[in-house]
Amino acid sequence: MAVTIKDIAKYAGVSVTTVSRALNGYPDVSEETRERIKKIAEQLNYTPNSLARGLVTNKTHTVGLVVSELIKPGAYHPFFLEVLAGIKAGLKKDKYDLILFTVDPESQDATSYEKLCNDRKVEGAIVEGLRLSDPYIKEIKKTQIPTVLIDIPILTDKVGYVSSDNVQAAFEATSYLIKLGHRNIGFINGHDDAAVSFERLEGYKKALEKNNIPYKEEYVVFNDFTQEGGYNSFKTLVFEHPEITAVFHASDLMAIGSFKAAKDLGMKVPDDISIVGFDDIELASLITPGLTTIRQDTFKMGYNAAKHLLSIIKGEKPQHILIPHKLVIRDSARKI
Repeated sequence: MAVTIKDIAKYAGVSVTTVSRALNGYPDVSEETRERIKKIAEQLNYTPNSLARGLVTNKTHTVGLVVSELIKPGAYHPFFLEVLAGIKAGLKKDKYDLILFTVDPESQDATSYEKLCNDRKVEGAIVEGLRLSDPYIKEIKKTQIPTVLIDIPILTDKVGYVSSDNVQAAFEATSYLIKLGHRNIGFINGHDDAAVSFERLEGYKKALEKNNIPYKEEYVVFNDFTQEGGYNSFKTLVFEHPEITAVFHASDLMAIGSFKAAKDLGMKVPDDISIVGFDDIELASLITPGLTTIRQDTFKMGYNAAKHLLSIIKGEKPQHILIPHKLVIRDSARKI
């Protein structure tokens, strides 16, 4: 049977309250008593119950990761797994535990963000993958729970966020295609309920404008950030606009979907069509031809989200943490 503070109190001849206050560092316990209690605790191989201690101190050393059920962890969502790995690494030094919450809009209507976090006794939360229309987004703008969002631009006295410079990154990707001589450039974007979709569209537009290329709304398609989304959008786009010579994508998964669609249509990449992605997932360098893309340091994104959340919990001011990106040139786009 595990040793409790009641056992320590019995051996030390003091009250349970005195033992609790001594072990939790309260100043109203004499140093002599504190040391004696600590020594007895060590002799009895006492291991503190972190949950029980958290109920007393309001410090559970636990944070939540809130993600949409639309994000399916696994091989199909390497972005999520890299971010998760970064978060765990960011929490390790401070010995914080992580609880994963998967939510959908219906559960958000039934359980508030505050209740979700308070019921699980987390000190704060990292939020990823929610749509802008999700009920929690409205609540997070007003929350007093320390929160860090990934790729969702909300900044308050308790909420910070971490992201790449999506506008600049999309500008660079589109500018690269223009440099190769492309002027009819399609854009297969993510769904229209994500902040990054609007930011990447802005970067695409800026590149066209800078190079005196008219923006054509019909060259832009919104879909899910998935292989299926890319596959279906590519087929529609090149069928309706065969003059398109290059396509920029809001995610590598979408670009990989376009690879398959191009093959099914009898098109060769990059001979018949140039393709550029966004994220630089591991698969981007393994497919043939290698995918030219924007590299996001997703591990660093998760790591910085965790570190920033801990700083907010400690009382520091929330910020927008910008993660560097890089255009990675491979063989999926060619000069015309």
